[in-house]
Amino acid sequence: MDAIRTIGVIGGGAWGTALANAAASSGKAVALWMRDKDAAAEAELSRTNTRYLPGVRLLDPVGVTSRPQTLAAAETVLLVVPTQSLRAALATFADVLPAGTPMVLCAKGIERGTNLFPTEIVRELRPQAPVAVLSGPSFAADVARGLPTAVALAAEDGDFARQLAADLSGPALRVYHGTDVRGAEIGGAAKNVLAIGVGIVDGRGLGDSAKAALTARGFAELLRFAQAYGARPQTLMGLSGLGDLVLTCGSAQSRNFSLGLRIGAGAPLAEAAGGKLAEGAFTADALVALARGRDVEMPIAEAVAAVLAGTLTVDAAVEGLMARPLRAE
Repeated sequence: MDAIRTIGVIGGGAWGTALANAAASSGKAVALWMRDKDAAAEAELSRTNTRYLPGVRLLDPVGVTSRPQTLAAAETVLLVVPTQSLRAALATFADVLPAGTPMVLCAKGIERGTNLFPTEIVRELRPQAPVAVLSGPSFAADVARGLPTAVALAAEDGDFARQLAADLSGPALRVYHGTDVRGAEIGGAAKNVLAIGVGIVDGRGLGDSAKAALTARGFAELLRFAQAYGARPQTLMGLSGLGDLVLTCGSAQSRNFSLGLRIGAGAPLAEAAGGKLAEGAFTADALVALARGRDVEMPIAEAVAAVLAGTLTVDAAVEGLMARPLRAE
């Protein structure tokens, strides 16, 4: 695989915008696609995504468009749309992108209803496309502003992963590479659910000890789940597992943690979301269903899913977790 010169970014939210800037800083020509025609025109004119990433100027190699055809010549495409919108996005570009255009999945989640991971959706709809997963501890604002960040990229073909990592790395973005695709997906999806739980604990004022305990025991659940689905433990101990979990569970910049924070403080779910997407809220039920399918115990994830569904109160969830039978760690 030759070095990439042109990159298409599907998704004009904060993360898509940040990755477009990161790719441009590494010398790539970038086409950033936004679904909203007016938003795309305004961003191209002002050189700022004022809705999702205000205050960050788009670099000159980034062109913003609402026309799917503009991405037809992209040598690699970054899919930076929410997991629940992935099918619709792929349908939009079905007749635009060549069948073999490599796809890099940059969202984290599990599809509701089908319980499919993002790579499974892409392989279903675009079976000829090489697929990779980009994951790890990264806030869009940090990456967009050129602050030092390290992430991980996984693809089944090790050479493909290595080349992509080199192509996407830049002055402030270090991309490690590996071949454990499922491990990278599981780390990214499960940590969002656990971050909601840690946010709930914080919002309820249960103390730092409880937050640390929930984070550690949540990570144990994540490892059990990953092992049941064939992921490598070392993947989950790295950037796309532990690294991402630590970041997401420890900062109000995280939408998932912030959602939990407001729920813990007593806000109803609709109000707690604040009009922002928290992938963990959509992933929780699917994660629990997949865990039960492999007889994996995930009591924290189950408690979070029940609180989000309104079938369990926060206090009852905490009481239930504390009353579980004692066991060896």
